[in-house]
Amino acid sequence: MKININGKECLANDGDYVLQVARANDIFIPAICYLNDCSPTLACRMCMVEIDGKRSYACNTKVKDGMQVLSNTKELWDERNAIMQTYCINHPLQCGVCDKSGECELQNFTHKAQVDTQNHWIKEIDRRHQDWGALQYDPSLCIVCERCITVCKDKIGDSELKTIARGGDAPDKDFKDTMSKDAYAVWTKFQKSLIAPQNGTTLDCQECAECVSVCPTGAIINKNFQYRSNAWELTRIPASNPHSSDCELMYYDVKQKSIKDNTKMVYRVSNDFHFTTLNKAARFAYDIASDCKGKDEVEFNRLVSLFKDNKIKNVKFNSYITNEEAYILELLRQKYGFNLVNNEALCFQDFLKTFCAHSGSFYNASSDDVKKSDFIVIAGSFLRHDNPTLSYKVNNAIVMNKGAGLYFHPIKDTKFSKIAKNFVSVNCDYGKEAQVLEFILQYFAKDLPQDLAYIKDAFYEEQIEVEVKSKDAEGNEIKEKKQETIKKSSLAKELGFDEDKLKDLLLKKANFTLIIGNDYFYHENAKYLAYLLANIQKLTDFKVMLIPPRTNTLGVSLLCKLSKASDGFTLGYNERGDFSFSNDEHNNLASSNLLEQEGTFVNYDKRLVPTNAALKFKGYYLNDLANALGLDALYTIEYTEQLPKDKGFLNIAFDDLTNHYDNAGNNHRGYLIDTCEFVKNLKQDNQIPQNIKSTCECKKDDIVILANPIGNLSKYTNKSSFFNECASLYASKDYLAKHNLKENSMVKIYDDKDEIIIKVVLDKNIENGAYLPTFDDKINPYKFFKTRRYYALNIKEISYE
Repeated sequence: MKININGKECLANDGDYVLQVARANDIFIPAICYLNDCSPTLACRMCMVEIDGKRSYACNTKVKDGMQVLSNTKELWDERNAIMQTYCINHPLQCGVCDKSGECELQNFTHKAQVDTQNHWIKEIDRRHQDWGALQYDPSLCIVCERCITVCKDKIGDSELKTIARGGDAPDKDFKDTMSKDAYAVWTKFQKSLIAPQNGTTLDCQECAECVSVCPTGAIINKNFQYRSNAWELTRIPASNPHSSDCELMYYDVKQKSIKDNTKMVYRVSNDFHFTTLNKAARFAYDIASDCKGKDEVEFNRLVSLFKDNKIKNVKFNSYITNEEAYILELLRQKYGFNLVNNEALCFQDFLKTFCAHSGSFYNASSDDVKKSDFIVIAGSFLRHDNPTLSYKVNNAIVMNKGAGLYFHPIKDTKFSKIAKNFVSVNCDYGKEAQVLEFILQYFAKDLPQDLAYIKDAFYEEQIEVEVKSKDAEGNEIKEKKQETIKKSSLAKELGFDEDKLKDLLLKKANFTLIIGNDYFYHENAKYLAYLLANIQKLTDFKVMLIPPRTNTLGVSLLCKLSKASDGFTLGYNERGDFSFSNDEHNNLASSNLLEQEGTFVNYDKRLVPTNAALKFKGYYLNDLANALGLDALYTIEYTEQLPKDKGFLNIAFDDLTNHYDNAGNNHRGYLIDTCEFVKNLKQDNQIPQNIKSTCECKKDDIVILANPIGNLSKYTNKSSFFNECASLYASKDYLAKHNLKENSMVKIYDDKDEIIIKVVLDKNIENGAYLPTFDDKINPYKFFKTRRYYALNIKEISYE
């Protein structure tokens, strides 16, 4: 349809709001309280417009064909002037020291509305600073736009903030006669309310700080940024989240350390909050630059000699690297014949190849599809812990689309399970991974291939009592109870799921997405699981999304020929080895961190995205080593346009890559990988994998999974001052009770070969389990988790603090 805004004809879709259409067409309509992809609150009323001669609000008015909209008349700006006057009443005159000054929307709109007088007044009340843990709240700066509440509920899913009574006087009723209705309403609301945590005085949330990002004033601020810099002193460096596979657009805000030391440092990470949400890792794990003082020529030459003398048999690395680094490693592998060892990426690569071989295509869902879905199934992922950013998309879809979904996982995430009544947690037992996919095929696939015919027969009969109505000879209604035999899914029963609930959840649902996570990739039956999943993509209405476990697992999987380690000398690149060229503390030669180099990642949406260096690195890059070994590139990013086309990459130079969202929210970041090209060139045996029907014989109460606490995603995030913690065993309250453990006691977890001594702490947001993290490289949890992501471990308390 078409609408007209200020004389400009605009195309619009049914269901769009006027404000969305205006922004998509680069038409400015002021709005403070509205956030894209969130519920309109009408708190500020600044988006008032005239539609076909009547006053409306652009944020909550849906378009109609032929609609005539005016947003820029003198009358409208006079009203906005009055609203901005009310926001300025008793607002502290502390812009000179306010952290938001220079990027404050209250300042901006006050100027835009040409407020140069104050016609209203009211008694000030005492409003003290509040300490919310990692955040500080200053009620005197708060204009109660409620963005923080909205983003926390509609995007993040924590719903941790609410309004409470401010305790201020109501505006004098005489002002009603001298100011506009909207301005008086905004002022009245402003005098009534403040923002507060849902429970008590501190936040119980993920600490993603998206509430800080959306705050238009300096009312909510990160404690670690407070009073440290003026906004205009910072240089914004566009980058991509280096800590998880969303690789979301973010900015390092940098400036020199002090007057005497002009070395650059990162002061904070910011984002375009209308289009992106950052997880806690992206937001806070930024002070992780290496302390490399310069080039260690002796160790560098020793490393070069190890290659030239063919001493290196394995290069062990992880997926926290750029595509360009991965490609250099692959080129060196081809030249020197060593094994490229990355077990996490190898598992994902094998799964992906099997999936593509049997589906005939790449996984076909993106996070944008998740956001548009109204029915979502999640399996094999401890989602908020594995990829918090994707959990935001799920929450946003369920909340904004009135969606429904099923979340299969043995450990119950009690907070995530509360996002909506129609989002049902199914706490199926460990070892039921295949049954989840088989049930989806049984319920949703119209036809199944012969080898999966067993799924069609997985039913049992159940006797139920039904009431039957009839009439006797005199015409009176008679109710009788009879036994009736019905067929029910054996698979649903095995999963502990009432399939009858599914009928209600699916009412009026049309956009289905299935999200698959780590549990399936690190599984001894992974190939068969990938085969089942491929059939789901082919035979049902579900779009399928895989979550690459690390930042650039997908890029590494596309670019590198990976294998298991063999006997012999191992070079650790960012990992421990016989020689470590690493950004870890214990290394022979220092390597750069991801915030110290340019390059690209392939994110979970199959999109190549660029990232820039925030800080200088003084040591040797991997590219320096490659040049010493005969490759030739002045800068690492010269490899960007050389990334192989047969793997789906396009020959586009790094400097030609874009990295932004437009006003309509369209993604202009890098480019989408040509997945058809990758699948076409895939050399993969398409023989149907064997179903290894293993069962989990272990005592399920003893099972521990491999997972990190929300936000602390890796050893890199844990290097930051914000996290910097020792690993613990994180356990639910019922796990502690079943094993007779006291919170914060020291325990020994062990099997018949290995043991770890560790503290056990309570995670009050989970039920039915415990998890052991990977972020602390002082412990090695992988010695327990060899074929699965979960493992039964004995546990014994050895002391109590």
